[in-house]
Amino acid sequence: MGCGRGALDGNSPAAVAGSSIRAFAARLPVRLLAGGVLFPLSAGQLELARALFPGGLPALLALLVRWKVKESEAWREHRASSWSGLARAAAANWKLFIYLTVLMAMMNLASHGTQDLYPSFLEQERHFSKAQVGNTAIIYNLGAIAGGIFFGLLSDKAGRRRSMALALLLAAAAIPLWTSGRTAAALAAGAFLMQFMVQGAWGVIPAHIIEVSPNAVRGFLPGFAYQCGVLLAGNAAYVEAELSKSSTYAHAMAMTAAAAFCLGAAVIIFGPERRARVFSSVT
Repeated sequence: MGCGRGALDGNSPAAVAGSSIRAFAARLPVRLLAGGVLFPLSAGQLELARALFPGGLPALLALLVRWKVKESEAWREHRASSWSGLARAAAANWKLFIYLTVLMAMMNLASHGTQDLYPSFLEQERHFSKAQVGNTAIIYNLGAIAGGIFFGLLSDKAGRRRSMALALLLAAAAIPLWTSGRTAAALAAGAFLMQFMVQGAWGVIPAHIIEVSPNAVRGFLPGFAYQCGVLLAGNAAYVEAELSKSSTYAHAMAMTAAAAFCLGAAVIIFGPERRARVFSSVT
């Protein structure tokens, strides 16, 4: 993923680099949107395994990328001369690595904490049918795509940190409607707003973590920090499930989300920013 982000930014003209990376950030909501469309079908004549199988087909595009896409001038200009040189460059930026890892942990906790158990919450506590769960997933993933575009564009004008922190704080304000809406329409609206804000913050992340990373480790450092953040936040659904045993899904998700949003906003506000950075001197 670090390589993918770096390749997009390095190969894109400066005027559209931010837009190309936002398109990369939208991959998860698009994938989840497809899952929302296929989920109701899996309960009928189409088995779940057969419904999910087409999701692997886009991976074949990797062959086209390898064959057709050239390395960027930015990569050619700043590539490490050896593996040991790459290791030294990464070690020299250990403080930035810690920042990026904590940031990615908070962002993954925010996204997985608001997504993973939400279908179970709708089905088990609010007694939604599978069709209603799937339709709600479609609605909130449309919100996720729209939010990524909106806050990504906003970050080009207002700044990366301000836009991400604003999105997370607005997400915190949407928690009551997201978990306690009295009707199906209210819950769908709350879920739409929640993912609009959460994935809105994510829409800024790819550009932000690449811009703050030094040229020599622009692919490795953000990619490795992202995976370390996923590792730290990977038990979000388990923690919520354990908390729900002594309360409810709604209460557990609300507590997890509120903590992730507030801590994430603090990490973002006090972190670095290098908006609109130029990566290569070659024009």
